[in-house]
Amino acid sequence: MNDLLPSATRRQLLAMIGKTAGAAAMYQAMTTLGFASESSFKQGMNLKGAPAGASIVILGAGLAGLTAAYELRKAGYKVTVLEYQNRGGGRSWTLNSGDKYTELGGEQVTCNFQKGNYFNGGPWRLPIHHYAVFHYCKKFNVALQPFIQTNDRAYLHRTNHFNGAPQRLGDVQNDIRGYVSELLSKAVNKGSLDDAVTTEDKEKLLVGLKGWGVLDNNYRYVKSADTSKHRGYSVYPGGGLMPDAQPSTPIPRDKLLDSEMWADIYNNYTVHVHQPAMFQPVGGMGKIGDAFTRECRDMITFNAKVTKINQDETGVTVDYVDSTNSRSDNPEGMGKSVRADWCICTIPLSILTQIDINVSEPMKQAMAAVPYDSSYKVGLEFKRRFWEEDEWIYGGITYTDLPITQISYPSQDLFSSGSGVLLGAYGFGEASYKFNSLTPKERISAALEYGKRIHPQYSKEFRAGTSVAWHRIPWSLGCYGIWSESSREQYYDTLCAIDHRIVLAGEHCSHIPAWQEGAILSGMDSANRLHQKAKKLG
Repeated sequence: MNDLLPSATRRQLLAMIGKTAGAAAMYQAMTTLGFASESSFKQGMNLKGAPAGASIVILGAGLAGLTAAYELRKAGYKVTVLEYQNRGGGRSWTLNSGDKYTELGGEQVTCNFQKGNYFNGGPWRLPIHHYAVFHYCKKFNVALQPFIQTNDRAYLHRTNHFNGAPQRLGDVQNDIRGYVSELLSKAVNKGSLDDAVTTEDKEKLLVGLKGWGVLDNNYRYVKSADTSKHRGYSVYPGGGLMPDAQPSTPIPRDKLLDSEMWADIYNNYTVHVHQPAMFQPVGGMGKIGDAFTRECRDMITFNAKVTKINQDETGVTVDYVDSTNSRSDNPEGMGKSVRADWCICTIPLSILTQIDINVSEPMKQAMAAVPYDSSYKVGLEFKRRFWEEDEWIYGGITYTDLPITQISYPSQDLFSSGSGVLLGAYGFGEASYKFNSLTPKERISAALEYGKRIHPQYSKEFRAGTSVAWHRIPWSLGCYGIWSESSREQYYDTLCAIDHRIVLAGEHCSHIPAWQEGAILSGMDSANRLHQKAKKLG
């Protein structure tokens, strides 16, 4: 498996201090591209006064579609929802024991976990500033619990450094802080900052750096009892006649620089969207989709594969067939249709562009301008929670330059006995194309082969696995819509505009793509704008 994906491109060694400021620059860039924006949600909707007898057909029972359905029915509309799958929630999807599905190519993916264990194939964590998600979770009584994103006991791993041994996140963070403080204190003492700070400020800066970086009296970051209070001990303090505490040895500065492990810190821990507190639904992310489905169940027709969307001067006609029995040579697969005054379409653009739909040419161009990113996830169930019992890792994420990219430890059922499930691989881009080309069994084998370099217990403790390769999911053909700054400027407003009697919604119609918050906000916005137009036309 060594050739599955080459190691990540090396960054410049001396980027260490510059990258301290680079996190802010990176976040700004991510915000510009729409990946890390804070939610614009302020309050719940209160639509009223639907025109008498007005009707809306909503295509897709994901979070965007069901948000719109829930709010528009309250306003007085007759709402019909058509959903390709046999469940609601869309990509808000949890695989539980006994679940199975068929991916493109005909391979069946199964989840043979023990009862009570689960795997989030799509979203898996909720940032604290995704206010709309929390609004509906509270309204629909979806129980939430903390999601542990950052855990100093988790690892940072580089294949070709430290003999392949993973390093504790807390050790790396403390050592980076120590060495940066040492370098800055040298700059202050040599007068390199004379033009920037006063003599008095220099003295204050040195005091601050000494404490912040845990430096000795000579402003050096070296092994000591003080540094071990921050980065941990090689022998921890005990009681009675136990051995005396022994300080731990910092990672040598040149080796730390060379490994570039700090890139994981500013890429994954300091960005706004990953800052604590983060949350997750009790029992899996699919609980959110389940709650929306429960509230909207009587409006939804499941197993409805949309084949044509046609609008005219007075309404929209949607043709569909039974997605479980839709062969053209089977009479039971004969099509049906729904007629409504208006249509909200949340079908992923990767699918929608293959459906017969009569929208304007600018809208068609906008629909075709948004590709979908590839992503993969592998869930691994182990006989015991060895990461807790052997390594004292309770929640958090390990990052690696191996193709699996990361390992996430469960935040639920901490300290419990018995089996547990790790997110054993999760990545995008080139690595995802390689994983998508593998069979479900091969994806599990690859995740195990790579993961055991960090956790040797894998081989002995593995019990079962499952996976989701999003480009092989028939109802999405990808994970989420990708926007660039230029494509958003050229096509975004057109994509979100009401095209006569049809309006699109979904995470792809938001400034927070790939997040459930973006889908919900898009559903709210499309429902509101369509409602205003319907009222105006009477």
